[in-house]
Amino acid sequence: MSLAACATQGDANLGNGLYDPLERVNRATFQFNVEMDEAIGKPVAIAYRRAVPRPVRDGIHNFTEHLISPVTLVNDLLQGETKRANRTLVRMLLNTTLGFAGFNDAAAELDLPGHKEGFGQTLAVWGIGPGPYLVLPFLGPSTTRHLAGKTANAVFDPVGYFLASGDYAWARYVGTALDAVDRRERLLEAVDGMKKTSLDFYAAARSSYWQARLAEIRNGRVPPAVPGDDDIDIDLDDDGPGSKPDGAPSRRRGDNSQSAARGQ
Repeated sequence: MSLAACATQGDANLGNGLYDPLERVNRATFQFNVEMDEAIGKPVAIAYRRAVPRPVRDGIHNFTEHLISPVTLVNDLLQGETKRANRTLVRMLLNTTLGFAGFNDAAAELDLPGHKEGFGQTLAVWGIGPGPYLVLPFLGPSTTRHLAGKTANAVFDPVGYFLASGDYAWARYVGTALDAVDRRERLLEAVDGMKKTSLDFYAAARSSYWQARLAEIRNGRVPPAVPGDDDIDIDLDDDGPGSKPDGAPSRRRGDNSQSAARGQ
C-alpha cells in the first residue's frame, strides 16, 4: 500500500501526468483493499514481525530483492543505462557468492548499493504515457503502463522460468507471498501514520504512489516543487544511508510537459 500527501479531489486530471477518470470505481476497490488489509494483511505482518527476528527478516528481504536482479539488469540495458547495468551485474555476482545466494547484501557492504528497474519504468523512459490510474483488487495502485510493465517483467524473469519449468512452481508462490508480507511489515508504521494524519486516505495513497513512481522513473531525482529549489534525492531502495540511486541522466523523461521542460 502506498503512502503520501493529499491530492485534489473532483478533477480526473490531477496534474504531473496522473489521470484518475475511474475515481469512483477506484475508491470502492481501494476501500475493499483496506478492509482486506485490516483483516489479513496487517495481522499477518504484525505476526511475522513478532515471530521472525530482524536479522532473519533482513535476510529474507535481501533474498527476494536478489531474485529480481535479472529483471533490473535487462531494463537497465533497455534504457541504455550501461553504468547501472554493470553495477547490477556486479551486485548479482557478489551477492550470489559472497552474499550466500543473496541473503546477505555483500555488494552494499562494498559500497555498491542496489536499485530496481522494471519494464514500466523502461516504457516511461521510451516516452510511453502512464495511462489512467487504477486500483486493482489485492494488488493496489497502478497505471495501465505500470500494469503492462509488471506483465513484461514476468516474461524477463529467468528465475520464474526455471521454477515453472521444473517441479518448483510452489517455490515461486512462496516467494511472492514472502515478498508481500515483507513489504507490508516494512510499511506498518508508515501506513498507520498516513491513516491518522490524512484527511482523505485514498487521495493520500494515490499521491504517494505517483510520487514514488516518478522518483523511480527519474532514478531517485524529484524535480523541485518551486522553481529555484534544489532537486530532492529520495532513497527508494531501503538499503541504508548510502543506497541512493545514481542521479537521473538528462534524457530520462517525466510524464508531462512540465517535467520535460525541467530536463527530466
